[in-house]
Amino acid sequence: MNDAIYPSLITDALKNVRYPGNGKTLVENNMIEDDIRIDGRKVSFSLIFDKPTDPFVKSVVRAAETAINTYVAPDVEIRGNINVKFRTELPKQPDKLLPGVKNIIGISSGKGGVGKSTVAANLAVALASRGYKVGLLDADIFGPSMPKMFGVEGEQLYMVNQDGRDWIEPVEKYGVKMLSIGFLVDKNDAVLWRGGMASNALKQLIGDAYWGDLDYFLIDMPPGTSDIHLTLVQTLAITGVVVVTTPQPVALADARKGIAMFTGDKVNVPILGLVENMSWFTPAPHPDERYYIFGNGGGKKLAEELNVRLLAQIPLVTNIRENADGGTPVALRIEPQGDAMENNPEAEAFCALADKIVAAIDERNRQLPPTEVVEVKK
Repeated sequence: MNDAIYPSLITDALKNVRYPGNGKTLVENNMIEDDIRIDGRKVSFSLIFDKPTDPFVKSVVRAAETAINTYVAPDVEIRGNINVKFRTELPKQPDKLLPGVKNIIGISSGKGGVGKSTVAANLAVALASRGYKVGLLDADIFGPSMPKMFGVEGEQLYMVNQDGRDWIEPVEKYGVKMLSIGFLVDKNDAVLWRGGMASNALKQLIGDAYWGDLDYFLIDMPPGTSDIHLTLVQTLAITGVVVVTTPQPVALADARKGIAMFTGDKVNVPILGLVENMSWFTPAPHPDERYYIFGNGGGKKLAEELNVRLLAQIPLVTNIRENADGGTPVALRIEPQGDAMENNPEAEAFCALADKIVAAIDERNRQLPPTEVVEVKK
C-alpha cells in the first residue's frame, strides 16, 4: 500500500485499543504522547502508563501494534517502535540497605541452647530503656523465638508507605522495632525451606522493611555457622558480633569456631565480646548462693585466650526463663520508682551488658574503619 499516513490515522486506530485496567480506550485514558513520528512507512510514538509496575504494559503495546497494522495498513513498520513512558517513576533506591542505621550488631552462638535469643531480647530492651532507637531482627529462620519472647505471637504485619513506596512495618514493643519470620508462618508448623529460600526471606525482612533511623540494629542469628550467616555478612556491613556461650566445654568449643568464622580473612567482622550465659545457678530463696552447674569460668578463660572482651557473666535464674516465656524480658524489671530504681540482679546484669556493648562499639568505631559488606570469593 502506498497511501500516505497521517497522525490522525494513528490516533483513530488507537481508539480501538482498550486499557484492561479500566476498559477505556487509550485515547480516553490520555495515554498517547504527542510525539507521533512518520517516516515513510515507519511509525513511532510513545504510550504513557501510570507507573513502571503496571502489569498491562506489554499486552497494551502488542494491542497497539496490531491496531496500527489492522486499521492503518498492514505494511506499516510499527513493531518495536512504540516507546513506553511512565507518569510516576519508581522511587530512587537508597545507596545502601538500612541507610538510617548507625550500628549493626550480630548476636551469635556456636550451638543452640545457650540462651542466645534470651540475651538478644534483653539486650534490645535494655538499650531501648537507655533511650536508644533499637531494631531487632529475628534471623533464626528455622527456630524463631522473638515473637514469643516479646508477647506478640500472632501479630499481623502491615504495610506502610514511605518515600513513595510500600514497606513492611516492623512490630514495635517495649520501644524495640522487631521483625521475625515467626510473624509469617504458623507457630505450630516446621519451616521446611532450602537454604536459598531462607536467605531470600531474610533479605526481604531486611531490605523491604521500613526500619527508619536506629542507633542499634540487633540481629539474633541462628546457632552455628550456616548459609544464613553468609547471607547476613554479604548483605549487611555488620559493625560487630557478640558471641554467647555457656561455661560448658562443648559450648566453648563451638563458640571458638563461631569466633573463628567471623574473624577469618574471608569475613573479617570484629568481635565485640563474649557473653557467658548460665554462669551459675542461684536459687530464688537464696540469692547469695552460686552453683556452677555447667562449669566455672570457662567463658572467661576463652575470652582471655582469644583476646576478646568478656562482656558479662549472666546467672541461671528462674526469673529470666519465666519472663522470656511470658513475653516480658527481665530487663523490663528496671523501672523508675520516684527518685529511686526498683532493680533486680538479673535486670541489672543485662543493663550492665548493654552499657558495655555501647562502650565496645564506640571504641571499635574509633579504632577501626567501617565494616564493609563481605565479598566471598568462590
